[in-house]
Amino acid sequence: MSTDTSAVEEFTVDELAARAQMTVRNVRAYASRGLIAAPRLEGRTGYYTLEHLQRLQLIRQLIDRGYTLAAVEKAIARTPKDGARHALDLMNILELPQDDGDAQVMSRDDLAALAGVPRDDKLIDSMEQFGLVEWVDGNRDVVRLLEPVVVRTGAAAVALGLAPETVIGLFPIIQSRLREIADAFVNEVSAEIVRPFVEAGLPEDEWPHLLHTIENLVPIASQITLGIFRGQFREAIDTEIGEQLTVLSKKSSRQR
Repeated sequence: MSTDTSAVEEFTVDELAARAQMTVRNVRAYASRGLIAAPRLEGRTGYYTLEHLQRLQLIRQLIDRGYTLAAVEKAIARTPKDGARHALDLMNILELPQDDGDAQVMSRDDLAALAGVPRDDKLIDSMEQFGLVEWVDGNRDVVRLLEPVVVRTGAAAVALGLAPETVIGLFPIIQSRLREIADAFVNEVSAEIVRPFVEAGLPEDEWPHLLHTIENLVPIASQITLGIFRGQFREAIDTEIGEQLTVLSKKSSRQR
């Protein structure tokens, strides 16, 4: 690693690739597509900075989230100088914590035992379709939990008596409704908090405050959603109990 008079930390292409957790070949491919700036040359050796690293980390995270390379190119092209670092900061605070230390990989037998049901590959295939699990390296005996909290919570619901098909069938309904809520919330936060910051030219002194605000809005949004859901759930239960009591009353009347 070189040290110059400006004391800017620099990396060779090998060091950059290692820190970005990608291959040197990929780094050079992204550079050839203009996704990162050219390095500082010293003889035949190129030296990269933290800005290059942040861009590559952003590219890797976007691709890991399922974005195509074409979509990533468009996003990167619109990203201002400090945008990569800001985007990474936001991604980091919006990452949901994994559940506490349990293995993310388990056998299909253990997964079935978790729910208290016989193992059924069709159910696992259905979970895979919704992005909840995946078979590990084509091995039909081992699954990786992509959404461990959802999977284990669903398994607990099955263990309490709900049919596995019912729990899996509820997932896309819940997912679509919550996506509507998330989109509405994010649109308002973007309009009232993020957009003014961008229009002001991304003032660096205001970034910590903006990041802190968004970080605190995430649990608030979750608590509001959960609170409303609990209220609606109670109302739905009361309605269902009333309907069942009516059915029971009519049945008793006919038996007299």
